[in-house]
Amino acid sequence: MLTLLALLAAAATDPLAGTWRNASDSVRIRVAPCRGEPGMCGTVVSASDKAKDDAAAGGTDRLVGTPLFRGFEQDGDGTWAGTVFVPDIGREVDGTLQLDGRNTLVAQGCLFAGFGCKEQRWTRVSGK
Repeated sequence: MLTLLALLAAAATDPLAGTWRNASDSVRIRVAPCRGEPGMCGTVVSASDKAKDDAAAGGTDRLVGTPLFRGFEQDGDGTWAGTVFVPDIGREVDGTLQLDGRNTLVAQGCLFAGFGCKEQRWTRVSGK
């Protein structure tokens, strides 16, 4: 019970916590403290049929319920570092998260040591 209360308190105070949508609103994730590991995780809570099909083509059969962000911990400069799962290619990459204001989350993942990087912006979903 104390562990659950600690997780709820962390979720309430962590600025990453909440539900976020990608630019086309084809995927929504819920960011909360990871279960059984340190840091914050972001798990898909809804996805369009096209997003599901793209993920399936990359080898991810069930997109909803898949963690996209894992183990994100904040460093000293306001950036969180962790692992990003890219379902379209079925691969985990090193990633960073950074807030741009309160309601925009900028996620970046790089294939190798700062090369092959892609950025995606997520918008906070109100009331979730």
